[in-house]
Amino acid sequence: MNDPASVNDWLRTMLFLPPQASTMAESIDHLHMLVILTTMAGSAAVGLMAVFFVIKYRHKGPQKAERDRAPTTPPRVEWALALGLFGLFFGLWVIGFMQFVRLRVAPPDSYDIYVTAKQWMWKFAYQEGAHSITTLYVPAGRPVKLIMTSRDVIHSFYVPDFRIKEDVIPGRYTTLWFEVKEPGVHDILCAEYCGTNHSTMRGQVVALDAADFARFLGRGLDRTATAAPFRQEPEVATSLGPSAPMSLVRLGQQVAAQQGCLRCHTLDGTPHIGPTWAGLWGATVPLKGGGRVLVDEAYLTESMMDPMARIRDGYQPVMPTYLGRLRPAETAALIELIKSLAEVRGQEPMQATLPHADETMPAGAIGQPPPQPAQPLLQHAPAPPGEPAAASQGLPPPGAVVMPAPAGHVTVGPNGPVAPNGPVGGAPPPGQPPPLVEEAP
Repeated sequence: MNDPASVNDWLRTMLFLPPQASTMAESIDHLHMLVILTTMAGSAAVGLMAVFFVIKYRHKGPQKAERDRAPTTPPRVEWALALGLFGLFFGLWVIGFMQFVRLRVAPPDSYDIYVTAKQWMWKFAYQEGAHSITTLYVPAGRPVKLIMTSRDVIHSFYVPDFRIKEDVIPGRYTTLWFEVKEPGVHDILCAEYCGTNHSTMRGQVVALDAADFARFLGRGLDRTATAAPFRQEPEVATSLGPSAPMSLVRLGQQVAAQQGCLRCHTLDGTPHIGPTWAGLWGATVPLKGGGRVLVDEAYLTESMMDPMARIRDGYQPVMPTYLGRLRPAETAALIELIKSLAEVRGQEPMQATLPHADETMPAGAIGQPPPQPAQPLLQHAPAPPGEPAAASQGLPPPGAVVMPAPAGHVTVGPNGPVAPNGPVGGAPPPGQPPPLVEEAP
């Protein structure tokens, strides 16, 4: 009983607590047990003091009661009790705050999984492109970060064995992380009433070792290789089966192209209408009107759904809302794409140098030699004395070759139709269209 593990197991059994399957479960249980033991000790002390006072100051008759004096407590005892209670409260608050911070801040090497809640199921999307419904597959011995949102109402992701619970809210992202100690199966519950089938919104966390988890991501897990259940995709004999899994980064590139995101944003740091996505993730950017904001999942999602809420300084508010146009999986894919560009260094805007007004050239002349004065193609012969110039008569200049009329073209002159080779004398040959007729000037 002196072994801390034995005491921990005994208290867990006495308090009807589930197994401690995550790395945080034991420390949370210790705080829980400390609060319960302190409360029980304080309640027992108050009860014993009440019994003592009832016995000591019970009714003893009028003469006996006059000889008894009311007890007096020294001030130092009162101060000690007050400071002791305050110190106990403050100590529990410090421990709880440290655990809260540890639960809220995921380790930098955590594996991200996107969770979408809807009535009444859980859907999971992995970075390599794998998807699962109801069953969450995680690697044992590695931190796992859940990035969660809801499609309809408020849900709550709760795993009793891990001692974690977080609300899943529509229109925003909430995060949660845990690390499973060893492979096994653990229940997922919804801890927020979400409709008539709330009690059926259950699932499982299947913790796999590194080899089995890698095989799951590659769709090649052998069911006999682990005791944990695995839901395989049905085999399809035709070419109409499900497509190969696509990573969220690759899916984000497709979504960005389809939704027109790349018309205003760039991936290589080139300045454009909107902020570049290169090096954007994790940066602190200034906002129009003052203030700064950290670029994380919440800010990126807000910028997609409500772009006018917080506008980045230096850019015009021209981005439309994508609320109702992007599915949760597509939003997650865009965020993963921006995450993948975190190490890409942005380019500085180039300062264009405009030429002087006297040196400007017409459009299309950049890089070409200066234009030379045009040379006349034909040498015009001087008109005879007393005869107007050919240009004033609407005639071609002397020596120019007049373009002959096209075949089948007929000109109607003052004396009737005139063909290129002479007057029109009869009908056209069989199989040819009738000639065109044009009035002569």
